[in-house]
Amino acid sequence: MIEYGIHYYDKLAEALAEHIGIVLMAMMISLAVAAVFTVLCSLSRTFSRLLLSAFSVIYSIPSLAMLALFIPITGLGTTTAIVVLVIYNQYLMLRNFVSGLEAVDHNVTEAAVGMGMTPMQVLTMVRLPLARKSLIAGIRISLISTTGIAAIAASVNAGGLGVLLFDGLRTMNVAKILWGSVLSAALALIFDGILLTVEKRFT
Repeated sequence: MIEYGIHYYDKLAEALAEHIGIVLMAMMISLAVAAVFTVLCSLSRTFSRLLLSAFSVIYSIPSLAMLALFIPITGLGTTTAIVVLVIYNQYLMLRNFVSGLEAVDHNVTEAAVGMGMTPMQVLTMVRLPLARKSLIAGIRISLISTTGIAAIAASVNAGGLGVLLFDGLRTMNVAKILWGSVLSAALALIFDGILLTVEKRFT
């Protein structure tokens, strides 16, 4: 394993960079989409329940099957991987975002309304700051999940650390399998550590 890392460090670095790029791109798009859905959910409990139920059903679909479903639409490559990751992230993010907003003391929101705040001001200036712990937790869980699922995305030629794993399994190369597994786990732990620090700092 060490010998492989010394001789092919450039390939390992390239796969790691591709993996990080896929994860960060998927997370940025996921956050933007989840922000819109969160605002809509805050306006209607019925819509919130329906949306969460729909995403929970989608999240139960195995990642390989979901990737395969999107190949006829978005083709092979990074686009398919990012689209699927964004869809999976919506359930993880919305579940935490919505529960965090609903946990805010109703008396606090009523007081804000009594002060003349609009519903959007109540959301952005009162409910979101008070729910920041749940918001960060949702992002943290999504980031770890995305890091893991992104490895499977190599099955649709998206690149990343999954390439090492699939190549290793196909050729029975233990070094590739170990490097792909170790780097994926290390990346997930690093991301988790960073967001855990942020969560503690903000709460």
